[in-house]
Amino acid sequence: MTSLRALGSSDLSVFPLSLGGNVFGWTADQDQSFAVLDAYTAGGGNFVDTADAYSKWAPGNSGGESETIIGKWLAARGNRADVVVATKVGSHPQYEGLAADTIKAAAEESLRRLGTDYIDLYYTHFDDTSVPVEEIVTALDQLVREGKVRALGASNISPARLQESLDFADREGLAKYAALQPHYNLISRDTYEGALQDTASHAGLAAVPYFALASGFLTGKYRPGQSVDSARAEGAGKHLDTERGRKVLAALGRIAQERDAEIATVALAWLAARPTVAAPIASARTVEQLPALLAVADLELTDAQLSELTAASA
Repeated sequence: MTSLRALGSSDLSVFPLSLGGNVFGWTADQDQSFAVLDAYTAGGGNFVDTADAYSKWAPGNSGGESETIIGKWLAARGNRADVVVATKVGSHPQYEGLAADTIKAAAEESLRRLGTDYIDLYYTHFDDTSVPVEEIVTALDQLVREGKVRALGASNISPARLQESLDFADREGLAKYAALQPHYNLISRDTYEGALQDTASHAGLAAVPYFALASGFLTGKYRPGQSVDSARAEGAGKHLDTERGRKVLAALGRIAQERDAEIATVALAWLAARPTVAAPIASARTVEQLPALLAVADLELTDAQLSELTAASA
């Protein structure tokens, strides 16, 4: 059985691959989503990531579709206590920003859609610099005190605002961030490495990176002259035009062959081995895409392989 990882200073223990829920209600309908969730948990997974805004960008959607599907699945399977559910606040069209009243109202809506009375991990989706950190942290602390949230996280936040938030929580004895969700992968390292990673490391925060596979580019399916049927193909394909993108793909290919592993698994294994990282996030639209993601739990790259990837992505 795969050993779970501690999530920072929280009492949560998570599988080393978090299943992204951004596709639920977007490129995966309810039946497909249920099948993916079933296969993920059957494979040992217990960490599902969503947001109240998913998937507001899809035609006909208004936000909350992913939470609703996950809530229906939890109810149908009766497994709420076995799943660590992470969601986010601040980007739903009706609850934008991080004013205290917005956080409180949005949390109630997330709880309703998820069909639960508690959220395991609650992130601020994007920092709202128009609101003082004191107001944000106090509102989040209240949710923890009420038992509606077990642990707190931040995403898309500057090192300075993150540190300010942590310092205020320490001074006032309030609940503080235990996790950080940064944009981080083999071809986007400066979005986390540096001051933000240093702040997280010093404070003992667990990183749960999003875009772990660079919108699918790090699966290896993007090659010169090949077209890919994906809603994210245009964004992912652009990495082929960069020297870093090509070098990373070449290194991934070599190591995948050495280890008899999928390219996506190797890319995730590099990320999972990085300092502070607890569990990369990756999404699957179909059950067939899951094995390569789940396999990260059993693939430990050698120091030489990690070094090769780190050099190729520099």
